[in-house]
Amino acid sequence: MQLGNDISAVVTGGASGLGAATARMLAAEGVKVTLFDRDADGGAAVASEIGGLFVSVDVTDQASVEAGFASARAAHGQERILVNCAGIAPVAKTTSRGEPHPMDMFTKVIEVNLIGTFRCIAIASTGMAALDPVTEDGGRGVIVSTASVAAFDGQIGQVAYAASKAGVAGMTLPVARDLSRSGIRVMTIAPGTFETPMLMGLPQEVRDSLGQQVPFPSRLGRATEYAKMVRAIIDNDMLNGETIRLDGAIRMAPR
Repeated sequence: MQLGNDISAVVTGGASGLGAATARMLAAEGVKVTLFDRDADGGAAVASEIGGLFVSVDVTDQASVEAGFASARAAHGQERILVNCAGIAPVAKTTSRGEPHPMDMFTKVIEVNLIGTFRCIAIASTGMAALDPVTEDGGRGVIVSTASVAAFDGQIGQVAYAASKAGVAGMTLPVARDLSRSGIRVMTIAPGTFETPMLMGLPQEVRDSLGQQVPFPSRLGRATEYAKMVRAIIDNDMLNGETIRLDGAIRMAPR
């Protein structure tokens, strides 16, 4: 798909990290970008920087998401690109100190990371399917979601996070098959250890240690590298129904 000012996009979790880098990349290509996030200050700042729109959206709330898409479409028209970056990553073991994993925490992670991602996919794809094709193959839109290497190499304390991200990876192919007749491609990126707000809050020595665990390049991934992968997916019509590990060949140890 050719990017430009006749294309609009929605990026969830766009106030920081991977989402913000993706929003900046798309805006630099002339795309009209709407950011969804619960961080009003951060979202408004990024939107102002790139000349986009920020809408306060809670991906666990159906009415909030529907209103967000309505606002995005009123401002920019029907989106042809959706990038799902909204997510949370609390830590808890299956059982610890005589107590079971808090079920409200487990449920929340699934609601945000998995159900929230699918909720946005379902709404965006319904709108995309009604558009005219814009590629020679009949393509109407592109959807990119975010999993994690934790989907495959979940560490101690990551049971909820790993389950949610494995769900995102697992639904990628069937959703792509569902949407194939509508000319909508569906991909997932599974980042390794990246410079996200969560990791950047750790001490420098801890970040350096994490980076050194990556075979090559031996450093934390950069949000701009995630954005470049999104750009490559949008550009290549044969990328569909797959999860791409973006991780420098790391395989996570148990802890």
